[in-house]
Amino acid sequence: MLPREITEQRERQYLSRYAALSENTKGRQTPRPLCDIRTEFQRDRDRIIHSKAFRRLKHKTQVFITPEGDHYRTRLTHTLEVAQIGRTIARALNLNEDLVEAMALGHDLGHTPFGHSGEDVLNEVCPYGFKHYQQSIRVVEVLENGTGLNLTHEVRDGIANHTGSCRAETLEGIILKYADRIAYINHDIDDAIRGGVLRAEELPRNCVEILGAGHSERINNMILSIIKESADKPAVTMEPRIEDALMELRRFMMENVYVGSKAKEEEEKAKGIVRQLYAYFTAHPQSVPDGVDTDDIDRRVCDHIAGMSDRFAIHTYEAIYVPRSWQVI
Repeated sequence: MLPREITEQRERQYLSRYAALSENTKGRQTPRPLCDIRTEFQRDRDRIIHSKAFRRLKHKTQVFITPEGDHYRTRLTHTLEVAQIGRTIARALNLNEDLVEAMALGHDLGHTPFGHSGEDVLNEVCPYGFKHYQQSIRVVEVLENGTGLNLTHEVRDGIANHTGSCRAETLEGIILKYADRIAYINHDIDDAIRGGVLRAEELPRNCVEILGAGHSERINNMILSIIKESADKPAVTMEPRIEDALMELRRFMMENVYVGSKAKEEEEKAKGIVRQLYAYFTAHPQSVPDGVDTDDIDRRVCDHIAGMSDRFAIHTYEAIYVPRSWQVI
């Protein structure tokens, strides 16, 4: 048997009857011969990891814009933490770890420079609106390499439905949604405390009593709650008491970190950069790379700006708007 066939056999034997089996994928937009070594979901994971869009995540903001320090999360380290949490949950529930990992690694590929600040600006100025999860799908279906990554339906579905009121078709996709929320709330607390934006004792007392006082303890309790509530069931859910505390903690972070805090002091400057780049590029379409699938200037400008890292956006802004020194020889 081929290595792929051995893995597929193991999936049939050991995964939950509710798991998405790689051999049962709904397939790719463009069919391709199967790999001898890897399952279809493993191939998707590898395609994402080797993409340029994935590498750019290391220089994209999570919460802190241009932080002084090596230990603050970036969009890349956030992505890796989501993948780790997602795999832990999937393994415990006997669901497809490879599918969860592929979804997790690709879920933020369409994020803008400067995190949600950049996303908010593009959503404001683009006549079509802008959502990072929709852009992530655009990256994997169209933009990367000029043809997209040709991922399986299940991975694209998980990426498209990892946030908000959207709901993925697979239980693995629902795991991604929980893993994303667990990761960002807890690591943003960790970064906010490190940056002096919060003190640990300021966290809501009832949330601490229910979820735990420490970073690892909170994550562990949230994961355990999902496992306890979802084991051998056709659904992935969290205990209501734990989920209520999680959402209260999210509201606390919205009020005390994500809006108007020290962590966001540079936000208006970042928004100004994105806004002015959009204005310049829409007025100078010759400066924008050709569209892969459209000549629409607003769509092309969104694709161009969303693909920038923080530092490339700053460099581009300076090249356009900041006067250069000159010398008479």
